[in-house]
Amino acid sequence: MRLYLVQHGEALSKETAPERPLSEKGKTDVFKIANFLKGKVKIHCIWHSKKLRAIQTAQIFKEVGIGEDLVEREDLNPLDPVEKLPPEIIKSNLDLMLVGHLPFLASLASLLLSGNEDLNLIKFYPGGVVSLEKEENWRLLWIVIPHLIGE
Repeated sequence: MRLYLVQHGEALSKETAPERPLSEKGKTDVFKIANFLKGKVKIHCIWHSKKLRAIQTAQIFKEVGIGEDLVEREDLNPLDPVEKLPPEIIKSNLDLMLVGHLPFLASLASLLLSGNEDLNLIKFYPGGVVSLEKEENWRLLWIVIPHLIGE
């Protein structure tokens, strides 16, 4: 089973747009990552938060053909607790993508990899993807971030 953790793309500021949609750079970066992963990654389901920037990021991955189903969830917000999610992820037994926010994603990754959500083991970037795999234990497979991919 593989889990892909995605920090939403760069968003506009609250002052510019209170709903915080993706900026043009954010859209470009997410499309760049999604197109890079197309054909390499196939996701059964994309779980995303209810925040507009996460919805738009998830929709780009689906539009490019990486995800089949989009599922809006109430428990993927920046400060939501992470401890209830790992059993649900394992129970799904599918390759999943979670599109969300910091510090939630960093806490979830740390919890899966070490059992301690406070370690902050992985640095996330807007539009970047962290790939984890579960066999006996969770392990980090790779990380891809927008500025590593050419235009």
